[in-house]
Amino acid sequence: MRHHVIIGNGTAAIGAIEGIRSVSSEDSITVVSRENHPVYSRPLISYYLEGKTDRERMRYRDADFYGKNGCEVLYGVSAEEIDPEKKEVVLSDGKHLPYDTVCVAAGSSPFVPPMEGLETVPKKFGFMTLDDALALESAITKDSRVFIVGAGLIGLKCAEGIHGRVGSITVCDLADRVLSSILDTECAGIVQKHLEKNGIRFLLADSVLKFEGNRATMKSGAEVSFDVLVLAVGVRANTGLIKNIGGTVNRGIVVNEKLRTSISDVYAAGDCAEGYDASIGANRVLAILPNAYMQGRTAGINMAGGEADFSTGIPMNSIGFFGLHIMSAGAYDGERSEIRRGDVLKRFFVKDNRLAGYMLIGETDRAGIYTALVREKTPLSEIDFEAVKETAGNIIFSADERRKKFGGAV
Repeated sequence: MRHHVIIGNGTAAIGAIEGIRSVSSEDSITVVSRENHPVYSRPLISYYLEGKTDRERMRYRDADFYGKNGCEVLYGVSAEEIDPEKKEVVLSDGKHLPYDTVCVAAGSSPFVPPMEGLETVPKKFGFMTLDDALALESAITKDSRVFIVGAGLIGLKCAEGIHGRVGSITVCDLADRVLSSILDTECAGIVQKHLEKNGIRFLLADSVLKFEGNRATMKSGAEVSFDVLVLAVGVRANTGLIKNIGGTVNRGIVVNEKLRTSISDVYAAGDCAEGYDASIGANRVLAILPNAYMQGRTAGINMAGGEADFSTGIPMNSIGFFGLHIMSAGAYDGERSEIRRGDVLKRFFVKDNRLAGYMLIGETDRAGIYTALVREKTPLSEIDFEAVKETAGNIIFSADERRKKFGGAV
């Protein structure tokens, strides 16, 4: 019997557990969980604040998941060191866990750049975990003026989550548009206008020069008075465990298609890992839930002695704000074409006879078809792409392909 240690208790960790169990029912599994909660879906923390879900429905797996899968979970502790010579994981409580294989699924941490006077702000919060959401919830009132630093996905979902529970929300960002990492200027402008219609105020292409208690002075000279500060500037992959033992690290922990790191018997998966991106043909961090699960599952299968590769990961985003739905995937490279229909904008990027990427605003039904075209590099000359741009449908695939993808009768 082999012993596997999984560092982290998020989506990638669940994938690793299920990957291991798909190969071996006998191997032991120990999960090291910094948080004191069973696994939950982190994207739902904003919906929790909105009152659209509760902590029970936020579970990513049923309450008996760990028991059914024979896992020991160590809550409230973190991994401080991996010793590849002794094959031990050293924990924050001083314990040493022996392992045959270990998977680092340690996620990412908020990145907070130096900001003068930040220590003078009495009520400041992040917005990445359930504990962050619970702490923020306890601090806000119906009259709170909330200042969010960061107009990316985390900051905007926070704004949506607390909207209706506070007096005002102001969001600033150094970039000149919202969601700058996933949307171009025009698409971002559509989203910004929609958010502004719902009462969110923006200070873009601007940043905080200094804080003085509950007042921020911006580089533009503007001043923002607030009661509660949320820091959502960005995140960094938690790479320290591998970097500290000489493993290969870039923006994330570098892994191959089997999710192995450069350290023997050590794997990595999820937001901390830098794996293969099929849309650009190179490694990069793909910090999204579906890829985290598939990376974890692939790592788990290989940890238990099976054989699995994961080489079809691509950047994907599916988000919504106040009823406006947005999806994007792949690389924004190549010849651009688009469809506009009222409030709907569908933008496509084609390169070398293949769909490289897309952005959808306002109409995201059956977007999985577009994602499949990107992920599988389907030659567009084999389908009626002009018709597909108007209305995506499974009929674009051959009968054999539809059976493989969707099963059943076709």
